[in-house]
Amino acid sequence: MPSTPDASTKQRLRGALSRLKRTGAALKKLKAPNPDPVKAVKTLRQRHKARRTASGLQFALADRIDFLNPTHWDSLASQTVFLSRDYLRVLEQHAPDNIEPRYAMAYADDRPVAIMLFQRVAVSGDRLRKPGSRRLLDKPMAGLQEHMLVCGNLLVWGARSVAFAPDVDPALLWQGVGEATYRLRRADKLLGESDVAMIKDFAASQTVVKDSLRLLGYRSLETEPDMVLTLQPGWLRYDDYLASLTSSYRSGAKKLFKDCESAGVTLRVIDAAEMAARQDEIHALYEQVHHGQGLRLATLMPSYLPALAGALDTRFICRIAEREGRMVGFVTSVGDGETAVGYYIGYDRETNADAPIYLTLLQSTVQDAIALGAKRLSLGRTALEPKAKMGCKPEPLACAVRHRVSALNFLVSALTKTASHDEPPERSPFKKEKAAEV
Repeated sequence: MPSTPDASTKQRLRGALSRLKRTGAALKKLKAPNPDPVKAVKTLRQRHKARRTASGLQFALADRIDFLNPTHWDSLASQTVFLSRDYLRVLEQHAPDNIEPRYAMAYADDRPVAIMLFQRVAVSGDRLRKPGSRRLLDKPMAGLQEHMLVCGNLLVWGARSVAFAPDVDPALLWQGVGEATYRLRRADKLLGESDVAMIKDFAASQTVVKDSLRLLGYRSLETEPDMVLTLQPGWLRYDDYLASLTSSYRSGAKKLFKDCESAGVTLRVIDAAEMAARQDEIHALYEQVHHGQGLRLATLMPSYLPALAGALDTRFICRIAEREGRMVGFVTSVGDGETAVGYYIGYDRETNADAPIYLTLLQSTVQDAIALGAKRLSLGRTALEPKAKMGCKPEPLACAVRHRVSALNFLVSALTKTASHDEPPERSPFKKEKAAEV
């Protein structure tokens, strides 16, 4: 009679089964459809024409934000703090060493109708995998040096890198984004060819974006969702949020803070001056989290967060965790209009094994969002389970990519079809009457 497999064997078998299911799902996506030949030819002609037709918009392109007309830029930049000139100056002065910013402003009838932030990104092999994960790949990956042009900001998620005039056809403006991308890529050719262009991020439900960019040869793919908590008008303090949770979730949230307190860990808010004085401590904690990620297209400079705190002033909160005077964690929040962005977080992994620093800091972003007067808290893509327990709901995001060589776009298309991401779990942490509101 065969023996019953132990827990370790069962876990390995479940992992293998999960990988097989994902492989099967990916292969199913690659199965070629049976398109209508007439419709397919018509579509190809439309795309061919779109790629070779100017949008009719006029453009101002620049390497620095202060090279552009400030009044024209500000007329649209109020849609997000991440397009404000205060933020962009910080980004220029403290950007990751592999990123160079670019800007575009589109005009129609002599008025600005779209503004765009671009980043020219140098990509090396060591940024595409975890350090020491597979030593056999070290040599071939080390030799990889490519450039990509991103309409977007690698230092934040969501639709925070383009802003459109509300009374202009969005399909025309997205065509303008494609044209600006082409112009900037051609203008930067002397600095090295950018083989890949990417547009990030936009709401996955926006078909007008996908359709407009598809005409220009871009392939769209859905990424992990932004986990967003809707803050209720009655939440004037963190205790109000806790009161809206069911008893089990409320007890769990309170226990996080109690466990930290029992382990000698305290939380407090620090200002920009203290952040600057302790930027090396903050950066070391950030790196412990950052280097655990497989894809690291951009690494923050130590001066970035303190400089941002100084520039944004009351729109920026940094909360730290300390044990016996030593910083063991931090989390930052940015006020972006009616949304609070739970921004960068870092923590000491060894101390986190003794006390739930990460989860406690994550919970504290609710308190900071309330202090910022926000109606929504955006917590980004990672750690879907604990964010769902906080009451966050997923808002699907997508990006679009295109290779410079048209023939290689078939490979890009295949890769986008097989791309997959984790799905957030369903959680209902709020009491029934509150759950109906959220």
